[in-house]
Amino acid sequence: MKYAYEDLGDTRFEELVVALCRRLLGMATQGFAKGPDGGRDAKFVGTAELLPSSQAPWSGTVIVQAKHTYGYNRSFSETDFFNPKSTNNIIGEEIQRIKKLRVAKQLDHYMLFANRKLTGGAESSIRARISKECGIPEPSIMLCGIEQLEGWLKDFPAVASQVNLDPIDSPLIVSPDQLSEVVQALARHLKSTASVVDTPPTDRTKYETKNILNKMTPEYAKELRRRYLKDTAQVKAFLAAPENADLLGLYESVVEEFQLSIIGKRKDYQTFDEVMNHLVRLLLERDPLLRANKTLTRVMLFYMYWNCDIGEGEDATTY
Repeated sequence: MKYAYEDLGDTRFEELVVALCRRLLGMATQGFAKGPDGGRDAKFVGTAELLPSSQAPWSGTVIVQAKHTYGYNRSFSETDFFNPKSTNNIIGEEIQRIKKLRVAKQLDHYMLFANRKLTGGAESSIRARISKECGIPEPSIMLCGIEQLEGWLKDFPAVASQVNLDPIDSPLIVSPDQLSEVVQALARHLKSTASVVDTPPTDRTKYETKNILNKMTPEYAKELRRRYLKDTAQVKAFLAAPENADLLGLYESVVEEFQLSIIGKRKDYQTFDEVMNHLVRLLLERDPLLRANKTLTRVMLFYMYWNCDIGEGEDATTY
């Protein structure tokens, strides 16, 4: 995935959708301000330029809905979005809105954008449900997930610049997937063993020096050390165990990604306190397994910092 759609927020995601629809449907696509119903819709009236194809375009009124989520790695098939046995979900609520527009003869075709993964099975089921409930022919319904968004942004690269959707300038973004696997394995290990290593590993750069280099405040550094230093020896022993070679490889991939992301975006943060807090918040928001192991997630980040795997050390020059 080229862009971090989950970090755009509702307004910027709507701007992206409207900008794309102006290319796909026509420049007459109109975006709307947030109304009492919380809708973030767009509307196009006329003959579409490219949808569903230039040879057989839609004609009439096209209503566009943008459904943004801050969640990471979400999908259309999750029950909060669509449940064929319930109306208490996003699609269920949308159907009621579509019905009203159909009765008022204000909707001929319908598009729904969401920053979620869309499988073929979910696409077929949701289209069929909307068609049946609202009396819209299935060919007049289009669902657009992350995969479709990526494809259209490749076709219309200027749209990304138009809405300032630049991956280089996006916030400090890291993937939680590999760290999640390491943290889960470490959590299982700690539950199955009663051993405790009392002597923490030696920091590769003196802690006080590293904090100065990285602009971590003394109060924040002291609190991190008080809370998590006692656990770092167990992390080091766990990663060094021969049977955990694959997990060590995952850990090394994680720190490489984190460090390069931090180097690229460090200028956006006044202190390393902010960097650490941002990483923790991002990881916990994006991954439910990390969220279930909050303390261990913080331990792992502290270990990365203490071990000089992330952040600046004495051998570094400048960001």
